[in-house]
Amino acid sequence: MRKRGGAAEPSRAPALPAAPAPPVRALWRTVAPWLALVAFLAVPPFVWPQSWLLAYLAQSAAMIVFALSYNLLLGETGLLSFGHAAYAGLGALAAAQVFNRIGAPLALLPLIGGFGGALCGVLFGFIATRRSGTAFAMITLGLGELVVAAAWALPDWFGGEAGVAIDRASGTPLGAWSFGPAREAYALIALWCMLASAAMFALSRTPFMRLANAVRDNPARAAAIGCYPRRVRYGVVVVAAFFAGIAGTLGLINIELVSTESVGMMRSGAVLIATVIGGTSAFFGPVAGALVLTFFSVVVASVTRAWLFYLGLFFVVVVVASPDGLAGFVERQAARLAMHGWRQCRAVYLWGTAGALLWGAALVLAVQWAYAVQFGGDDGAAFGDAGAPWPLAASPLWHGVIVFMLAVSGALATRYASRARARLVGRPDSAQTAGDPR
Repeated sequence: MRKRGGAAEPSRAPALPAAPAPPVRALWRTVAPWLALVAFLAVPPFVWPQSWLLAYLAQSAAMIVFALSYNLLLGETGLLSFGHAAYAGLGALAAAQVFNRIGAPLALLPLIGGFGGALCGVLFGFIATRRSGTAFAMITLGLGELVVAAAWALPDWFGGEAGVAIDRASGTPLGAWSFGPAREAYALIALWCMLASAAMFALSRTPFMRLANAVRDNPARAAAIGCYPRRVRYGVVVVAAFFAGIAGTLGLINIELVSTESVGMMRSGAVLIATVIGGTSAFFGPVAGALVLTFFSVVVASVTRAWLFYLGLFFVVVVVASPDGLAGFVERQAARLAMHGWRQCRAVYLWGTAGALLWGAALVLAVQWAYAVQFGGDDGAAFGDAGAPWPLAASPLWHGVIVFMLAVSGALATRYASRARARLVGRPDSAQTAGDPR
């Protein structure tokens, strides 16, 4: 209160500042991954419309949806599953049977496959979600093996060794599009990939997924506030199975075949590897992991039979060096650049990149030489007659010397990178930032 001329006048509270507009940088960080995904799916077919490129992009799109659906279990709810391929394979199988017997439109086939996967999720999830943690993982492993056994025991439904094939051009056309040409089929796959990704992104922002996060972090506390952890896990399993069915049907549209391999353990292990490589903490982490896995299984596999060795080694390196995957690694590097700037971080990145390239070159030369000795000179079209670049194939001694020199140079570059990183961490601005309570 303030008096003026004997009369009391109420004091005015200071006006609250207006809420700041969302920063451009935060908006850009949200939009940039979507733009990159759209560019990856849309630009290459116009630049180089080759059939093998369309097949590779279609396989990548299907794996993106598959990995994102798996991350609903592993990342959002903390459920490790070894039978996720069963939902994708059974959903694709249901879609193939409906397409062949009823003649459903091909454009709606992923939706039919999604409902088929969801029905399997209703059945399997009711059994698996009675337990959590390791028990849940073991139950899904057993259910997945049961599906594989059923696929071989029921050849009339699963197609046996030949699988169930479809002719995508025989369905109801959509205007002038029959989806027979690879370009039209890929356009449909890319569209469904974007729709499914956007739907899962919106789902990850809902209160239901916040409950799933609470069940993942502390199920006892979530139950104490009135949440039912088993019901939440059950609902997430059904939703993840729905999107897995969509992913399996996208693969069906691409290769026009669903086989018993689609429900096998190898497929479940592949989506687990892709999700862990990309990282479960960020939405686009599984997208990056799916692209990495497809690159190894298609591009590297077309060059050398050692692609599984390289994939396994890359997986181990990522888990050891960056347990939160590529997404977490990128976030840490972005924070470092924002704190110190490129000029101060330049030595760390240059020496680190040099060390990684030198170590990679030494490893590739050693592995390819070993595979060439073991399997003969036809291992890899990008290598020489003995499976290694031409000058090295002539003399194993020179080959060993060059591999040793590359390894030593890589070790030195890695040491310099460690020293540069230590100097960067010890700078005064880093200490002040680390001690700032804000």
